[in-house]
This record gives sequence, C-alpha cells and structure tokens, in this order.
Amino acid sequence: MTAIGLRPATAADDEFCFRLHKAAMGDVVAAIWGWDEQDQRDHHARVFNPANTQIITADGADVGMLSVDEGPTEIYLGRIEILPEYQGRGIGTHLITELQRRADRRGQDLILDVLVVNHRAHALYRRLGLRDVARHGEGNIKIRMRYRGGSRPPGE
Repeated sequence: MTAIGLRPATAADDEFCFRLHKAAMGDVVAAIWGWDEQDQRDHHARVFNPANTQIITADGADVGMLSVDEGPTEIYLGRIEILPEYQGRGIGTHLITELQRRADRRGQDLILDVLVVNHRAHALYRRLGLRDVARHGEGNIKIRMRYRGGSRPPGE
C-alpha cells in the first residue's frame, strides 16, 4: 500500500501545480477549449491559491494537488489532480473517501463539479456514491455531483 499524505502548498509549489494541471487535465481542457499555454498560465496565476491547496504525496513524492472549501452545510471539492503515472493506484479514491467520512461525521454534503468530457473522473465519482444533480456552465460543460453526508455510518 502506498503511503498517501497531504502537506500545505506554498508559493514554491506554483510551477509544480501548473505542470501537474497540464499533465493531468491537459487533454480534458483541450477537448473543450483547446490548450493555449499562455492562457492556461494566466488562468493558473489567477486561481492558484496556496492557502487553499494541499499537495498530495505518495511515499514522500509530490504527486498531486487537492483544494477543498468547507462551508457550514457542505464540503466542496474544488480540485483534485494527480499525475498520470500515479492515477489508478487508489490515491483519489482514498482522498475522496476521507472527504465522505468527514461529510458523514458532520452531517454535510460533499459536492464537486466535473467536466462532461472527463469520463474517467465522472465514473470514479459515481462509483464512490456521488450522484449527478445538475449541469451548468457555458454549454452545460460541467456536471455538479453530490454525496449526501450522513448516508452511511461514520467510519465505514
């Protein structure tokens, strides 16, 4: 079993997170908008917030990023991105399951948005018990998904 951890992101993680986004999401972004390197760098500069980002580690190596916003009634998974060579190893499943346990303990919902062309991620979220609740964004390119917290016993 891989030792999965999280550490706070710092400003020094900026370039790693951009390269991660390109590796993990480049094909998905390109399928909808096309990949323009400068536009993507500009977008990253606007949205990367080390204060709200954790770096995912596997056996001590930086392999991904996680961004979660916790509100009074729900937990919003803003981003989870894992380097392609570490995908399919249960890392995302582990982290999302931990968020579901937190939602269960708090009686909150876990929500997220997934791009309609990201079939692999959508299938993972459905397998983990999240359900489609709405489509939104320009051209309905995003699927809002929800896990009802408290829908299974805590610790399960």
